[in-house]
Amino acid sequence: MATARTVDEVIARMQEIDADLPAGDGVRVFNRMYLTVTERIAATLTDPGNPHGTSFRNGPAMAELDVRFANLWLEAYDADAAGRQVTRAWRPIFEARRGGRLPVQYAIAGMNTHIEHDLPVAVVDTCRALGLDPGDLHDDYEAVNDVLAQVESGVRRSFLDTLGREVDDRIGPVVHLLSTWNIDKARDLGWVSAETLWALRRTTILRDRFLDALGHTVGMTSRALLIPSTARLGRP
Repeated sequence: MATARTVDEVIARMQEIDADLPAGDGVRVFNRMYLTVTERIAATLTDPGNPHGTSFRNGPAMAELDVRFANLWLEAYDADAAGRQVTRAWRPIFEARRGGRLPVQYAIAGMNTHIEHDLPVAVVDTCRALGLDPGDLHDDYEAVNDVLAQVESGVRRSFLDTLGREVDDRIGPVVHLLSTWNIDKARDLGWVSAETLWALRRTTILRDRFLDALGHTVGMTSRALLIPSTARLGRP
């Protein structure tokens, strides 16, 4: 597939993925949540007075970051669809996509991988493309937290409300594990990784070693978040 060039193209690709995948597919669960986030970001970029209450100081730079960030997810999806091996950080969700987990596990594991691994790469690539320093994007980076917090809390509520009385000794530990993952802390860590990658941008060997270690670490966390559950739920 061709690389998306605009936020609208990103949204169109995610809508295609959502339509192509079956309801029980864990990859579809994450993609649908990510589509919701991207639509909120698009609304902010086109209408600073939107009801979600977030605005950006540098809209064009944030649009560039949004597209570069999303393309890393789309590249992982396209690699798997073509039968190629996805990156180590993304491997857990694609390997576990067929079921045996709560839908919310796919949403959170996908966020963990995308935020802690892909976001730092996208920040650095955006800065290099636009001649910026990561510090130039920091305020807008923090503003995105408002959008993500709204969507992520809604995702947790909708999935966990679906569980209802099924939260028993079988799946209670899984729900507890998911409750320990925090999106704000994940984005804080993502920012530190972005600063580290920026500092290493002229030392290819160290940069590659850092990214390899990051992929291993993030992949391990995502795999833990995808611990199998026997819960039976409806459509995500």
